[in-house]
Amino acid sequence: MKSLLFTSAILNRNRVKFLYGFEEVIMEPYYIGKNKNGKKVLFGKTMGSNEIKIFEYDKMLNIKIYQFEKFSPVIPIIPLFN
Repeated sequence: MKSLLFTSAILNRNRVKFLYGFEEVIMEPYYIGKNKNGKKVLFGKTMGSNEIKIFEYDKMLNIKIYQFEKFSPVIPIIPLFN
């Protein structure tokens, strides 16, 4: 069920909100995959941060998709000129 929700959010570029442990997370989901232990994870950028973070499916609760909040993915570009 979580995979369907997150796949829909990724394809439609919707932000999502969920509880991760005891912390509320609002993020822009980018990719679903597995970590080196074989657990399913979600990659995405949290609000107010420019780094991509990894969240394990097992620790996610109360998932909500913001249907009317779209985002444009940020693609990090290595600086060409220093």
